[in-house]
Amino acid sequence: MDTTCTHCHTPDPTGSALCIPCTTRLTDQLTALPRMYEALGGHLAPGSSSGQGRAGKGGPAPLPLRVDIVDMRREFDAVSGWLSAVHDARHMRTPRLAGDTLTRLHTAVAGLLAHMPWIATGWHGAGDLAQEIGDLHRNASSVVDPDPRPRGRRIGHCPAIDPSGTICGAVLRLMPGETVIVCPWCTCAFPPAMWAGLKTLMAADAA
Repeated sequence: MDTTCTHCHTPDPTGSALCIPCTTRLTDQLTALPRMYEALGGHLAPGSSSGQGRAGKGGPAPLPLRVDIVDMRREFDAVSGWLSAVHDARHMRTPRLAGDTLTRLHTAVAGLLAHMPWIATGWHGAGDLAQEIGDLHRNASSVVDPDPRPRGRRIGHCPAIDPSGTICGAVLRLMPGETVIVCPWCTCAFPPAMWAGLKTLMAADAA
């Protein structure tokens, strides 16, 4: 009997806390956070359209920083908190996070990625972690949009089966200018000659 992903709440035949697509998404979002934190630094100064400049003699002086961006960057501290929570759950020593904020963020992200197989397999906090990191990534992306590349045309879910008999299930996309569909999770490649069979396999999996 299928279990249910603790994040997207869809059936997951692997019995894991996170399904493969949610695990892939969480991994990608964590990896992007340090770059997004740096990019937010370029938005700290109020812009000319912020409406906070001097309106006239005796008017208010411009604020030195955008408070909303300062608050958003502060939310990145949650990543370190999640790494500490994982260490606590695994009965490991509290992680040492030294250096400036960006250095600590890099360390926390690397730590969570190292624990990702354990997190995705069955940690009770996996769903909450995926939710909070997703919210953080989405909020920051609304300001910096660090990856403007097109997402490509959605094809469906990867039908590849691993040696244990588990279907991959990651989302397949055909990127502009490319002629081979490559799964971002299991790296299986599907050239045009296989597309008809790929469609049949995806339809069978959906059924």
